[in-house]
Amino acid sequence: MNVAEVRKQFPILDQDVNGHPLVYLDSAATSQKPVQVIEAIDAYYREYNSNVHRGVHTLGTRATDKYEGAREKVRKFINAASTEEIIFTRGTTTALNTVAASYGRANLSEGDEIVITYMEHHSNIIPWQQLARQTGAELKYLPLQPDGTIDLEDARKTITAKTKIVSVMHVSNVLGVINPIKEIAAIAHEKGAVMVVDGAQSAPHMKIDVRDLNCDFYAFSGHKMCGPTGIGVLYGKKEHLEKMEPIEFGGEMIDFVGMQESTWKELPWKFEAGTPIIAGAIGLGAAIDFLNEIGLDHILAHEHQLAAYALEKMSTIDGLTIFGPKEANKRVGVITFNMDDVHPHDVATVLDAEGIAVRAGHHCAQPLMKWLDVSATARASFYIYNTEQDIDKLVEGLVKTKEYFTNVF
Repeated sequence: MNVAEVRKQFPILDQDVNGHPLVYLDSAATSQKPVQVIEAIDAYYREYNSNVHRGVHTLGTRATDKYEGAREKVRKFINAASTEEIIFTRGTTTALNTVAASYGRANLSEGDEIVITYMEHHSNIIPWQQLARQTGAELKYLPLQPDGTIDLEDARKTITAKTKIVSVMHVSNVLGVINPIKEIAAIAHEKGAVMVVDGAQSAPHMKIDVRDLNCDFYAFSGHKMCGPTGIGVLYGKKEHLEKMEPIEFGGEMIDFVGMQESTWKELPWKFEAGTPIIAGAIGLGAAIDFLNEIGLDHILAHEHQLAAYALEKMSTIDGLTIFGPKEANKRVGVITFNMDDVHPHDVATVLDAEGIAVRAGHHCAQPLMKWLDVSATARASFYIYNTEQDIDKLVEGLVKTKEYFTNVF
């Protein structure tokens, strides 16, 4: 993987911020977009902008071919059995809400259990909280080990015969930890539960095989994997999707509309009401082509290398606490940390003055912040365009931050 050549594909990186070359370390929030993706979206609007599925004219046919072609690219990307199992959504949040509102309401009742973990993003907590309130089910939390990892024995104890849904993020957006989804799915299925996976932080970084994981649902977003915002994917096993009712109604998803009742199109279109996210899907398809050209194995290896380097360099800074597993091969390129006596927002502000973009706050993971016994953290997240030199600049910036607040106070 030639990082220098990869970086050339991202025009946004070639700029100064606050008088310093930009060091972008916030890819867990959103990744930057390569020229290929920008050009694919531009070409749609310039050359064949049209609605899909409805028209027989040339532009409509081209748009439909590109839109459905993107669905096939997604199918291959995650090794789904059929494009019928690929639903385009606005993002991971919409996908998870769809599972909770459609599958959950139809299959859960009082006394049933939903199992999640303390590390979940709010998008994989609140839909289940609401489902529990609506159905009378109990929301349970799978314990974490001191380093933030999951012990499968804890999973076996927490997931019971009453459990109907287990929903776990594949990779933590705070701890960077890679969770044993395949093994948790096997435990869930042994107890008769379905396995839902939040793949927002895994799909951009590693090969995903939903059939090997044997999950029932898998959700991810385009904007974290070099694609545009506003487009995401819900994968669901066909056996579940066929029984589920749509949660949005209107154009595109109908088969026949009568005066008092209507029928729905077949999969996957019954879940895609209204004019779909055409440009977004085309951009996502271009992003998948780009990532496949680099190779997901190369991407994960690169991130492991960067994580190992960052853990080594950052651990030399006195007063810096790093959260999550200390072994680089147990995480992706996400390092979350706090500096003694300095608020994370102050850390991020000083780093920004040096042209270094990191994230500060609770990262939409307030239950995890409570588990860590902190109110907020700072987070540096790496991707295909980052280098060890970026990490060196981060470390230099952190040292400068420490010196500044030591001298001031």
